[in-house]
Amino acid sequence: MDMRLLPSLALAALVGAAPLAEAQTTGPGLRHHALVAPRFSGDSAFRTVAYLDQFVRWPGNRGFDASIAHIVERLVAAGYVEESRATPGDALVYRVERYPMATPAWEPLDATLALDGDAAPVLRFATNRNMLATNSFATAAGGVHAAIVDAGKGTPAELDAVDVKGKIVFAEVSVGRLFTEAVVRRGAAGVLGYALPAYLKPEKHQRSIQFGGIPRDTTARSWGIALSYAARERVKAALAAAKASGRPLMARVQTDVRWTPNAVEQAVVAEVRGATHAAERFVFSAHVQEPGANDNASGVGAQVEMARVAAQLVREQRARPARTITFLWGLEIRSTDRYIKQDSVRARDIKWGLSLDMVGEDTRKTGGTFLIEKMPDPSAIWTRGDEKHSEWGGSPIEKSALMPHYFNDVVLQRALEQAATNGWVVRTNPFEGGSDHTPFLSAKKPGLLLWHFTDEFYHTDGDRLEMVSADELRNVGITALVTALTLTSASGADTRALIAEVARAAVARLDVEAKLSQAAVAKGGAKATELDILETWSDYYVRSLAAFEDLEVGGTTAATRAAITAAQEQVRAAQQRVTAAFR
Repeated sequence: MDMRLLPSLALAALVGAAPLAEAQTTGPGLRHHALVAPRFSGDSAFRTVAYLDQFVRWPGNRGFDASIAHIVERLVAAGYVEESRATPGDALVYRVERYPMATPAWEPLDATLALDGDAAPVLRFATNRNMLATNSFATAAGGVHAAIVDAGKGTPAELDAVDVKGKIVFAEVSVGRLFTEAVVRRGAAGVLGYALPAYLKPEKHQRSIQFGGIPRDTTARSWGIALSYAARERVKAALAAAKASGRPLMARVQTDVRWTPNAVEQAVVAEVRGATHAAERFVFSAHVQEPGANDNASGVGAQVEMARVAAQLVREQRARPARTITFLWGLEIRSTDRYIKQDSVRARDIKWGLSLDMVGEDTRKTGGTFLIEKMPDPSAIWTRGDEKHSEWGGSPIEKSALMPHYFNDVVLQRALEQAATNGWVVRTNPFEGGSDHTPFLSAKKPGLLLWHFTDEFYHTDGDRLEMVSADELRNVGITALVTALTLTSASGADTRALIAEVARAAVARLDVEAKLSQAAVAKGGAKATELDILETWSDYYVRSLAAFEDLEVGGTTAATRAAITAAQEQVRAAQQRVTAAFR
């Protein structure tokens, strides 16, 4: 099915989103879109991705720190002033936060796995930079020369059935789990682990390795190596041949790493200060660490370009948000969580959070699709129709976990407006968690994730620059920045336009759910269950509309309150209409 986006109610329903009416030709979103789109460069975002893609980026190591420095360089070029030197009149400011690390920073430099008698190594760091598990130690000069033993799936029973002490242990299990069992508990010299999920298509991408980690063990000072599909097959074939000959399979492993003591974890915070309500803020978050281009140099690059365009609009006096827009770059989840928790006064006025994670994928190459992961709504309880979870996976939530808010639909509509210009594919997925939107939700703040999945190169060393699309970076970046500008400067008229937008989405969603419920009852489903679903959706949207009480800059006017009430009545009327057939 061709899912290319058309501005229609039918397709909005088809993509698994809360259905929306066709993109409007006027309104606050399109007004800001007209400012952002001509100025946003996907190529500029791509250049930042290219810079970060050079490095294996873990907190405190040289690649992570160089990436932080690059972000700062781009911010300064855009006109941001270091916060300690800024004046009250400076609208564009940034700071670098530094937090001492409890352990040295880790950086892989080289690694090789070679089987005795083979002309070429099984794996080399130069071509498989994810092969060396994080927290691995360097081997002594000349490496480790030892026999490889096969421990099957790496269960305790299988490990106890072979003599692993001083050996290199191979098993089809994650390298971290194998390390704990084989090295820490049984004295192995090191481990070779294989564990690639099916969605990565390892038989197709036979040289892909998904990065993994082992516990930092200063006693064993050992190492773990993750295998690609091709490497696993080569090791298994060599083990079989050695067994047939009655000789052990000998191998040499050489590793080299850099440990940086007294390391510092850095984060960058840049802000477009709000003109009239600076304490209230929209927070963007993109994590720097991990070795990939899409994950997550793409989020960093898109967000850097968003900050540049926002600064340009301020300098040109074309836009100045009433509320503050904050851009955060740091360590996934931890930096966002810290930003929310370290200042209770600041946290009180965080109104929205948006995470950019894996936002630049060339979908023709990766197999991924752009997704908006929604805040918990009823689709996370009843995932049906065109709603579906990604292969990351999700579990049904309870009604008590619902977070009614307009944010889902407002962000989706901004994506639809961008998609209407170029046929960009836009889809949503029910809440799953696992990225920088979760700290916002845990703090009871509206939080969404912009991302792509399923990606055949997710967390593998195939996630390189050639898998990134400048056009995709542009689409996502425009959507995100337009959303922030729309919400941080919402007038009464803007707020009422957004209320009407969400009311249309609510009615359309109830119509879609009613059809699904009718089909379920026709197949023998319980009417009570279907009524519960429809009533839950109605209640969700009634409460989502109530959240507009906090949007209008300077306080909600009587006209806006009246619009909220009218929209809620519209939703209740739609509920009565669609549930009448079940009574």
